Amino acid sequence: MEFTHLDAQGRPKMVDVTPKEESRRLAVAKGTIQMKPSTLERIIQGNLKKGDVLSVAQTAGIMAVKKTWEAIPMCHNIPITGVEMELEPDEETSAIHITVTAVTYGKTGIEMEALHGVAVAALTIYDMCKAIDRSMKIMEIRLVEKSGGQSGEFRGEEY
Repeated sequence: MEFTHLDAQGRPKMVDVTPKEESRRLAVAKGTIQMKPSTLERIIQGNLKKGDVLSVAQTAGIMAVKKTWEAIPMCHNIPITGVEMELEPDEETSAIHITVTAVTYGKTGIEMEALHGVAVAALTIYDMCKAIDRSMKIMEIRLVEKSGGQSGEFRGEEY
């Protein structure tokens, strides 16, 4: 297996997807942001000065999926046909679990878009809560599922 984003001289390049077949492509990415129990409680209660943390993070994550090509240099600008975000507070672990499902119909995958959505949602939570908890940890951002395209299906380990 070779790196597809390097040319014969080892310089960066954007992959030419012209010869690829169009297909429905789906990616699911997950991540977690862990925090102090008191921070999670305030998020759930909705009593932070900056507003509804979960709603803002959800919106930021969706926007990030749509703008991935502007943040990741070798990503193609692809049509996003659907994005679902779940932000699930977990009082047992004092964390919020983030899941992004992104869909496109095109010549290249949507994994980076799903991963970017998770990262930006987590960073938005951090930004909105940093005044009360700078010790938050963004963890385990990973691809858990992918379908479509030449490489077919992928199911990652849950951990």
